[in-house]
Amino acid sequence: MNKNFRIVFILSLLNSCLISALYSQPWNFVKEKDGIKIYTRLEGKNSLKSFKGETTFNAAFEKVCSMLGNARNDDWWDKNISDIKVLAFEENSFIQYYLIYNMPWPITNRDLVADTRITSDPLTGVRTFSAGPLANVVPEKQDLVRINKYHQKWTVQPLENGNVHVMLEGFIDPGGNVPAWVYNIIVPETPFKAIHSLRERVLSKKPAKP
Repeated sequence: MNKNFRIVFILSLLNSCLISALYSQPWNFVKEKDGIKIYTRLEGKNSLKSFKGETTFNAAFEKVCSMLGNARNDDWWDKNISDIKVLAFEENSFIQYYLIYNMPWPITNRDLVADTRITSDPLTGVRTFSAGPLANVVPEKQDLVRINKYHQKWTVQPLENGNVHVMLEGFIDPGGNVPAWVYNIIVPETPFKAIHSLRERVLSKKPAKP
């Protein structure tokens, strides 16, 4: 991986985080379902809401992290993803994906090129998986709407007695002509479905792929 590219990516991510911290509103609690708490908020002048979900459950910390940081463990992902291509992968460091999302008619299907960076805190053991858009890697296609405004972060914290705390924060601008009010109604389902699916996969007897 080009060193200059790494530096530019990190600076861009830090800048995005600083802007978000300055202009974001407090999280608003939406609901709690199946032990998963869901929040949303508006960021700055954006009319689309960000989302956050969190839960705690008893599971092997490394299995949870393998679901998020191993490119081969994608069988729990959103069922609306019709195509997944791994563009680059370095274990415990980064993953780059190209994804195609099937959308309900009459909405045009979307695609996304994402770069996920994996970091670990040596003191707390907390592991984070921070994703953002990756430009100029996969050409845009006429029959798809490219998602260019996107950020997402999974945080996995090991707790006592074999418990883990999992949190997902993110923002997705679907692009195109999806009305903000429609998006904001359905956005709480994004973190709920993702965390629920991750938890089911982790708690299943099926082992993580090496």
